[in-house]
Amino acid sequence: MALRAGGRALRLLPGRLRAPAARLGSGGAAEVPEDAEVNTRKKTFTEVQTERLEQAERTVLIKCPSRLNEKKLLQYLSSHGKINSHFFFENRGIHALIEFSEKSSVASLQDVVGIPKAVEHHVVPFKSRLFTFTLKNPVAKTAEETPVHLSPQSHIPVNELIQKLHQADSISSQMYILLNEYQLTEENIKLRFLACSLVQDFARAYFPDSTVKPFGSSVNTFGKLGCDVDMFLDFCDAQEHATKLKKGPFEMEYQMKRLPSERLATQKILSVIGDCLDNFGPGCMSIQKILNARCPLVKFAHQPTGFQCDLSVSNSIAIRSSELLYIYGTLDPRVRALVFSLRCWARVHGLTNSVPGTWITNFSLTMMVMFFLQKRSPPIIPTLDQLKELADEKDKHIIGGYDCSFVSDLSKINPTKNTETLDELLCDFFEYFGNFDFRKNSLNLRRGKEVNKPESSPLYIWNPFEQDLNISKNVNQPQLEKFVAMARESAWILQKEDRTQRMINKEPWGLAALLIPFGKSNTNKMRRTKGMGSETIRSLLDSLKLSNASNLQKAVGK
Repeated sequence: MALRAGGRALRLLPGRLRAPAARLGSGGAAEVPEDAEVNTRKKTFTEVQTERLEQAERTVLIKCPSRLNEKKLLQYLSSHGKINSHFFFENRGIHALIEFSEKSSVASLQDVVGIPKAVEHHVVPFKSRLFTFTLKNPVAKTAEETPVHLSPQSHIPVNELIQKLHQADSISSQMYILLNEYQLTEENIKLRFLACSLVQDFARAYFPDSTVKPFGSSVNTFGKLGCDVDMFLDFCDAQEHATKLKKGPFEMEYQMKRLPSERLATQKILSVIGDCLDNFGPGCMSIQKILNARCPLVKFAHQPTGFQCDLSVSNSIAIRSSELLYIYGTLDPRVRALVFSLRCWARVHGLTNSVPGTWITNFSLTMMVMFFLQKRSPPIIPTLDQLKELADEKDKHIIGGYDCSFVSDLSKINPTKNTETLDELLCDFFEYFGNFDFRKNSLNLRRGKEVNKPESSPLYIWNPFEQDLNISKNVNQPQLEKFVAMARESAWILQKEDRTQRMINKEPWGLAALLIPFGKSNTNKMRRTKGMGSETIRSLLDSLKLSNASNLQKAVGK
């Protein structure tokens, strides 16, 4: 029996995942843990990733029966070692993620786990960290079963979200409610790192010193529940180790296969790993090897965790982009709240899509938000050039000839003096981009400035690192015009709605009003019943600098 979580408190780290308690020293005083200095400040991106990767290596995933005695399961598992944390979730049945304190506990459990009996199919005897737990006498155990709390692995539907937003007292509160409902939970993040760790177990059969790490939305603080897991096979640690050993009067090297290009090596590595997952990986389904793409990858579904996964090799610049967004998302809580709200708004109105196409991507939209926040007075987040100025020697990274250097220690970045509310920022975002001269200008996040477009793409957003690339090159003219029109409509609604009256009438207001497709909302009805004359309409349009309809086409360069 299981109880599904109906909602989350306005913080991460649910009660099941407890931090270790302080130890008592010989004098009775509490000893400060060795990493106390790290815990008193915001952790760097690398520190967080290292910690989570290590956690994942001492974690197992267990498929449980529908009728489960949680206490007895944990008692049995505890016989193999101390359990740091655990949680249950539903995905084609109930699963338990168990994080042990020591990696040796996993090995102890693997030693006593049996091989499944081959009734209809022969099994591949690969001993992973995926287990199935069954009861030998389920009938006798039913009286002892207790409900288990199920951690949500997907966000609530938009219509349910809109009902929750009614309960807020400001647009800022609405945006934090949305953030809380959509952001990755602590449990979901642990599950993502476990998925990478399980793939790593296969990769290390061929490349013992390799690691598999997540990047993108799983780690940059902007991931939404249900998003895919981007992961990459990393050989950097092994290469750095080899460099350190090159000392003394002689030199020893491994004999290795030599190939004419790095791209060919990447394709061959991914082809082998893809075949390995397809033939031997428990729960790895629908493997697609896309080796001729600009960035070769293997796509697959990981059924035990429920994730769609993309595996690539040593995607260094993508990792730097993930770290940059991690810094921006960690510096100020308004950053993530604004991004999540605008992404939800864009999806509702068909401005973004999970399928590749000519529309704005979530990454492009996120970069538009970052640029907007750099342009505030005073700025809410620094430019990339400003972060580069704060970098020390260990932060210097030149990748493929591109300068990817910026500070990693968040304590070196001065907090913003900007005190604007999210209410103001949301409305101003719509007004700013509703009047942006896309025909002439591009967005440059390195400098935090509008600069002349180097070529004629409808929307031009400079890649923060690969400065010769436009990350929004896929966007066509109609999609940009649709974005501008929706931004202007949204600004108009936020500026002119009678919030108090709509709250009294229990009608959607603020952010909730923007999350209803405008064709289905009562916006036009609201305008007509107001009985506004032509002078009022003209003044509203003037306030948004939209004195005539042709401005829309001029702004986007049609």
